[in-house]
Amino acid sequence: INYEFDKVFDNKTTQKDVFEDVSDLVQSALDGYQVCIFSYGQTGSGKTHTMQGGHGEMRGLIPRAVEKILATSEAMKEDGWEYTITTSFLEIYNETVNDLFKVKGKENVKYTIRQTKQGVEIDNLETEGLNDYSQLEGLLARAQRNKSVASTAMNQNSSHSHCCFILRIKGVNEKRKTVAHGMLNLVDLAGSERLDRSGVTGDRLKETLAINKSLSSLVDVFNALAKK
Repeated sequence: INYEFDKVFDNKTTQKDVFEDVSDLVQSALDGYQVCIFSYGQTGSGKTHTMQGGHGEMRGLIPRAVEKILATSEAMKEDGWEYTITTSFLEIYNETVNDLFKVKGKENVKYTIRQTKQGVEIDNLETEGLNDYSQLEGLLARAQRNKSVASTAMNQNSSHSHCCFILRIKGVNEKRKTVAHGMLNLVDLAGSERLDRSGVTGDRLKETLAINKSLSSLVDVFNALAKK
């Protein structure tokens, strides 16, 4: 089977190079578009590293996207734009939504997913206002504490959930009488695994089956969108 790719990165590619390749999509969210970027691959292939990364030059798409959006929204004030930026972080674990920004006392909240004119909305999901890049490290640490992580034979730190970092961006320009509603979804998909290699049983088997089923469903979604 022959495959064609729009772009292939080699082992010399930096986190900065990867971000620059998608930075126009990040800008589109500021312009009022609904944007979604997926990190997809087998368990242990580096999806979370691509999305979150480490410190300094090892930062991933999430911190770099936040930095760009905050800097650009500040610069666009000169043209009359005022932006309100909020963020949410969720995971889908065994077909169930888990709020990664949840606070104590709200453990049994029901989350309802709705399609609206402004994009997908999830009722009762915690949101945090984002005004400064310095807020991000604390928010990501909070999300990590609430995340479902399980060990498999293939990856000792394997995440068994799909994680979605959401930025909602509302821009208002009084001079132009214009309002823009944009959204950026950065999705770290759970790793696909071959059952005969991962060695999972019991609850881990249930998780893996749910993951593989949802990844197959994602293919159906892309095919449906392509066919309109």
